[in-house]
Amino acid sequence: MTDAVVQDTGVEGADQPAALTDGIHLVVDALKLNGVETIYGVVGIPITDLARLAQASGIRYIGFRHESDAGHAAAAAGFLTQKPGICLTVSAPGFLNGLVALANATTNCFPMVQISGSSERHLVDLQRGDYEEMDQLAAAKPFVKAAYRVHRAEDIGRGLARAIRTAISGRPGGVYLDIPAAVLGEVLDAEKGAASLWRLVDPAPRQLPQPEAVDRAIELLAGAERPLLVLGKGAAYAQADDLIREFVESTGIPYLPMSMAKGLLPDDHPQSASTARSLALRRADVVMLVGARLNWLLGHGDAPQWNPDAKFVQVDIAATEMDSNQPIAAPLVGDVGSVMEALVERSKPGRITAPAPWREELTARSAQNVAKMSGRLKAAATAHPMKFLGALQAIRDVLQENPGAYVVNEGANALDLARNTIGMQVPRHRLDSGTWGVMGIGMGYAIAAAVETGGPVVAIEGDSAFGFSGMEIETVCRYDLPIVTVVLNNSGVYRGDDASPSDDPAPTALKARHDLMIKAFGGTGYQATTPDEVATTLREALAAGGPALIDCVIDPTDGTESGNIAHLNPKGISVPR
Repeated sequence: MTDAVVQDTGVEGADQPAALTDGIHLVVDALKLNGVETIYGVVGIPITDLARLAQASGIRYIGFRHESDAGHAAAAAGFLTQKPGICLTVSAPGFLNGLVALANATTNCFPMVQISGSSERHLVDLQRGDYEEMDQLAAAKPFVKAAYRVHRAEDIGRGLARAIRTAISGRPGGVYLDIPAAVLGEVLDAEKGAASLWRLVDPAPRQLPQPEAVDRAIELLAGAERPLLVLGKGAAYAQADDLIREFVESTGIPYLPMSMAKGLLPDDHPQSASTARSLALRRADVVMLVGARLNWLLGHGDAPQWNPDAKFVQVDIAATEMDSNQPIAAPLVGDVGSVMEALVERSKPGRITAPAPWREELTARSAQNVAKMSGRLKAAATAHPMKFLGALQAIRDVLQENPGAYVVNEGANALDLARNTIGMQVPRHRLDSGTWGVMGIGMGYAIAAAVETGGPVVAIEGDSAFGFSGMEIETVCRYDLPIVTVVLNNSGVYRGDDASPSDDPAPTALKARHDLMIKAFGGTGYQATTPDEVATTLREALAAGGPALIDCVIDPTDGTESGNIAHLNPKGISVPR
């Protein structure tokens, strides 16, 4: 517990002065009581002293330059640790900045709690024009799993307990906790305050699937001619790595990892169908989704991308997710670990097997696609000016020497090409734009990965994507974190060769020397113009173990409009390009 304030009551004959506490102390005490070790945030009225007290009490406080980046860090911390990441923001504009990340965390099913100070209720509700006046609770509700407000200091412990449990239990998500300035400053008896706090018991209990549901899924998989597993980031979050691997290898079923599930099994595993993805989706007759949703990233399960006759088995902790896009023939409602354990236990050896012709068909297509990709990579390796694939091959080779490094990846071409070029060997070591495809997660995710794990991080950024959170390079340097940021700089959004129809730069044009930027904050900056220079500087930066940035000069003509999702651009009257 933090030290309570001892105050003289002024009453003669009193044996001892009363010990007092306040809302700020109770927030910190409640966080510590529930095992919170790190807070990500931006200070200001009314939460500056809360950050100071948290730091003094042994909680690590990581101060950012923008609340959205702090929120993304908290979300990534939740994904990596299975504990709600905590983001602390000021009121109104600061709260709204953080809300972007909180909504993104909810969409991606990452546990996170945003705690924001707010203005006085009696002023806000009558719209009297208070400092940073806003009904933050009402604003948050549509975008989060739950939102709560604390009106009395004695309810701070209850509010934090509810927020943490809600964020982590069932399908994880973002929770907003509103604490008005008056509540933070409210003074009360220390003994009464301490009694109002409690530690959560089993905040994320296991949810076991029904045995008949498990048997139904086993029967469906056992009768499949072309079975397929799709592993989503929910499978990675579950940390049920050994059970998933046992099921995959004991059945022989080919699998497709979604981007943040890469590394659950090594990307070069013989059962991986990643390099035959299109064929696998189009031909599979029974598909088991493990912590994955049939959302836009999987074409909603629709033909012609998918076999129109495919039957689906879905593993998800939320029953409401079933049938969201396609009929689910065998729903398995429960946490991923419990479901996979039940599948392994109830499936007799040899009951489920992937027929050899199916595996051979995928293997043959993989060999064809790998050969095609090899030709593209070979051409890019010697191209000048440097291409995306030339730089990414160099990064890939260095990362193979450093399999424990965490990879953060965002952009359009930078994301699509890196995902397909750079293999992962270790679970939960790849973090990217996720379900929303949002830009700006880069530096927040990278900082969280470094803080929560202590391991090296390589953030592979498109130059446009980097711009959303690039000022956090100062945060990286201030905390001396082992993060190497690699900016694939083709001087534009998508590409840098668009002609402008006016005297201003084209809407997609950018211009920056990012290596000079990090030097201003005390980090190490490099500029690389060839794949060899990329590899040399990345090895040097990783070996040094400190903040570094490599500005990779990419051919401005290299890149595809909108990357792999150009089909989402509206098709109206042709616009000059």
